[in-house]
This record gives sequence, C-alpha cells and structure tokens, in this order.
Amino acid sequence: MRLPTLFFVCLLLLASGGNASADAPPAALQSHIDRAITPVMQQYVIPGMAVAVTIAGRHYFFNYGIASRQTQRPVTSDTLFEIGSISKTLTATLAAYAEDQGHLALTDSVSKLYPSLRGSAFDNIRLLDLGTHTSGGLPLQVPDGIATTDQLMTYFRNWQPAHAAGTHRMYSNPGIGLLGMIAAKSMDMSFADALQERLFPLLGMMNSYLEVPAAHLPDYAQGYTKEGTPIRVSPGVLDAQAYGVKSTSADMLRFIDANLQTDVTDTALQRALARTHTGYFKAGELTQDLIWEQYAYPVALKTLLAGNANVMAYESVSATAIDPPLPPQAASWINKTGSTNGFAAYVAFVPAKKIGIVMLANKNYPVAARVEVGYRVVEGLAGLGLQRAAFAE
Repeated sequence: MRLPTLFFVCLLLLASGGNASADAPPAALQSHIDRAITPVMQQYVIPGMAVAVTIAGRHYFFNYGIASRQTQRPVTSDTLFEIGSISKTLTATLAAYAEDQGHLALTDSVSKLYPSLRGSAFDNIRLLDLGTHTSGGLPLQVPDGIATTDQLMTYFRNWQPAHAAGTHRMYSNPGIGLLGMIAAKSMDMSFADALQERLFPLLGMMNSYLEVPAAHLPDYAQGYTKEGTPIRVSPGVLDAQAYGVKSTSADMLRFIDANLQTDVTDTALQRALARTHTGYFKAGELTQDLIWEQYAYPVALKTLLAGNANVMAYESVSATAIDPPLPPQAASWINKTGSTNGFAAYVAFVPAKKIGIVMLANKNYPVAARVEVGYRVVEGLAGLGLQRAAFAE
C-alpha cells in the first residue's frame, strides 16, 4: 500500500521548524531531513512523525503528518508519543542517580536491597546485571497471569536462571523493571514520584509523563497498529519502568542534550548520566552500557543493524564482561530503540560530535528502518557543515 500523492504532499507541507525556542532549520538541513523521513513514512503508511536533532546545543524540529486520523491534528514538537523501551534509559538514569546519592550500589546483590528475595537466585545477581540484561535469563516480558506486585515477587522468588549472571545477555523488561523498583525504594519514593518529581525536573523534561494528565490528553498522539487500528499502550506490571513513558520530541531532545552534557549544571546528574555510558559487557556487535547500547565511532551501518537486530531483542546472546569497565567514550555511537503496539521510536547520539537525533512515530514500523534513517541523518549532518558552524559561533 502506498500513500496517496496528496497525502504525501501534505506530509511535506506539515514539516515545520518546531517551536519558538528552537532554531529555524537552514534550508539544506530541512531538505536533508525531508529526504530521509518522507520516504519511510510513505513506505510504512505512518500517520505522523516528530523528528528533532541537536547540533552542539542547537535544536531543530521537523514535524510531519498528523497525531490522529480522527482529529487531523498536526504533529508538533509538543505532541506526546509513547517512547516504549527508551523509557528504560530513564530508569537506568534514576538508578545511577540513586547510586550517586549513596542510596545503593550497582554492585549490590538484588536481595540485599530487596530482602523479600533473600534465599532466591537474586542473592547472586547484582543490580548491574539487571541494568545490563545479564541476570542469567529473565524473560523479555512479565509472564502472563501476573497482575500484582505480590504475584511478581512470588515469581521472582521461584525463578531459576538458565545461566550464571554476567555470562549471557537476554533483553528483559522484568529485569529493568525490578531495577527501577529498587532504585525508587532506595530513595523512599514510588517509582512514579521518583521519575516525575525528581528526575524529570532535573532533566528539564516538564512535558513527559507515565500517566498523561487530563489537561494534556489533546496532545497525546493516537497510535496505530500495522493494520491501521487505533491503539495505545495498556497498563501492566512494571510497565512504568520498562516501557511506560510518554514524551515529546522537545523533551527527548533535552534528555539527549543532557546525555551529551550540554548545559547540565547539576553535578550529581552529570555523574549519573556518565555512569549510564560506562561499558560493562560485550555482546555481539554492541557494548552494553547501563541500558544504553554503544558502538565505537565511526561505525558502519551494518554494525548498527546487527546490534539492533531481532536476535539481540529476543534471544540469549553470550556476553563477555569488560574488566575494568570501559569509561564513557567520546568517540562512540550510543542508541536505543523503543516500541509499543502503536508507536515506534529511536534515539542516538555521538558525544564527540555533540550531535543527537530523536525520531518518534505513531505507528510501529521495523527497527531496521529506524536505525537506517537515523544513521543517514546523523552521518549526513557533517556534510552540511552545520556542526562546524555551531562550534564556530
């Protein structure tokens, strides 16, 4: 199925330079983004996308299509999208912040921080293992039938790992979910309060939510399945920690800037963000940081595609500990994908170049397509000369 020509033209007409706080994009940059984004929207019949780039602290916004087929409301840099598993990077940041404040140590065993799990497999699993998907085989999803915290704890107490902790990477929502629970508990807060009252304000993410307030529901994009059916994420156990954040391209670009250490004045936050860029394990093509996935830069597209392939999301992959852990690398490509049934997201940044990209869509489309488009955009920025100009001013 292909988009009608009129709708394809509308996508171009709706592309904008974003809000008043953003810089107006140079014509060459606008054209560069248009050439990358409009074909993928056409190919996968995506109703709307919000794309944003940061170049040495300069923000540029490119908004395409509609947030809802029912309302025909156009996408803006303030449209709320489900960011799916990119939520995990915020959970990791919270855990790193809790460590910086002395509430926990990532080297602690899970059962030390969660006494109800003492005597279980979690006596030999560190918080770090939860944050790097190396706990020994926790599944991708919380098993069916678990609807309460008590049921979840019973499951964890009885769970048996398939591998020794730190030897295999198995991407896991329950793992990062448990880390988020422990981080918030160590701060004597609920996870929702820790994220929305502590972390989001520190990051300047004032339009990001776990539960979208009634006043902001008009800004919440409608998601669509592959068949075009309207859908939004359903509540579930550990959803907040693993995939529950709704955010805007403007807020997510602030988060990327914070990870690039651009205009971050809170030294504790600076240290926490740096901790999340430490490389702990090598698995396949990627270096596993605290949730973030890292590659030596410059990087080939085929390497990124391999690191973001289905095998890395759905299968157990042998992991090798990096000893000592790899300190944050300026010459690195750091990325994360996120998906729900009706939304798709991708973020990536290169610290050495002070460049980052946010791509949010209200339809789930293949990860490979997101990675390829993001790569084309970021690699093409150097050719436009914008980074050099930004540093020169």
